[in-house]
Amino acid sequence: KGHFQTSTGAGKNPQILFFQIKIKNYCSIFTGYLMNERGAVEMSRRSPFASWLCAMLHCFGSYILADLLLGESPIDYFSNNSSVILATAVWYLIFFCPMNLFYKCVSFLPLKLIFVAMKEVVRVRKIAAGVHHAHHRYHHGWFIMMATGWVKGSGVALMSNFEQLLCGVWKPETNEILRMSFPTKASLYGTVLFTLQQTHWLPISEANLIFFFTMFMIVCKVFMTATHSHASPFAPVESFICPVFFGSVSSGHTSHHHDQHGASQEVSHPPPPPAKSKEELNEGTRKRKAKKAE
Repeated sequence: KGHFQTSTGAGKNPQILFFQIKIKNYCSIFTGYLMNERGAVEMSRRSPFASWLCAMLHCFGSYILADLLLGESPIDYFSNNSSVILATAVWYLIFFCPMNLFYKCVSFLPLKLIFVAMKEVVRVRKIAAGVHHAHHRYHHGWFIMMATGWVKGSGVALMSNFEQLLCGVWKPETNEILRMSFPTKASLYGTVLFTLQQTHWLPISEANLIFFFTMFMIVCKVFMTATHSHASPFAPVESFICPVFFGSVSSGHTSHHHDQHGASQEVSHPPPPPAKSKEELNEGTRKRKAKKAE
C-alpha cells in the first residue's frame, strides 16, 4: 500500500487511486479465473463457499506464500476488511449478477485490456515490495529476496495445485513450476533484477526500474491478451541460451533411446558359440559309431 501512496501525484487522493486499482485488479483476476478454469461457474452454484475460498486464494495467495516464507502469519492480510469485502463483492457480481451483465462488461475487450494493464502495475509493485521486505529482514539473503519477490508476483499460479484440491480436482501435470507461464517467468526474472538493484549491483534507481519493468509487462500482456497469443516473449532468448548451458532435451533423449535399443539388441541376440576344432569333431564321430555298434 505504501508503494502506491508514494508514487501518486499531488493532485490525487492516494487512497481513492489505490481503491480504484484494487477494483480493476480484482476484476482482472476474476475474469481470468472464470475464463481459464473449466467448471468454475458450475462449482459456484454447487458449492459457493469453495468458489469463494478459491477466489480469495486468487486474490491473496501471493501474500499468504510470502508470509509463510518470512515466518509471519499467513492470514494476516485477511485482517484488511476493506480488501476482503471488496474482493467478495467483485466475486459475487462476477458469478451471480443477473444475465451475467457485470461479467460481460468487464470482459469487453477494451475494458479488459485496461484491467490487464492495471494488474501488471500491481504485479510489479508487489515484486518490488516483496524484495524490499525480505531485504529489510535478511540484508544479505539474495535467494530469500528472490523467493519472496517471486511468490509475491506469481503466488496465485504457484498455488494452483492447492486450489485444484479445493475444487476436487487433481492435475499434477499442470504444476506451474514445471510449465511456467509468462507471468511466472516474468516475475522470476523481475525479482532477480529488483534483488540486484536492492543490493546495489544494478546501477539504477528503484523508481526507474519499476517504471521500465512495468512498461515491459504492460506491453507484453496487453499484446498477448489482444491477440489471444500464448507465445512467451522470452522464448527466442531461452531457445538460444538453454541448449548452451543446460543441453538439448531431444539429443539427450535420442542418445538414451539409442543406448537402450543397443542394449536390447545385445540381450535379444546372444553371440554365436565358438567353432569346434577337428579333434572334437573326430571324437564325436567315433562316439556315434560306437553307439551304433552297441
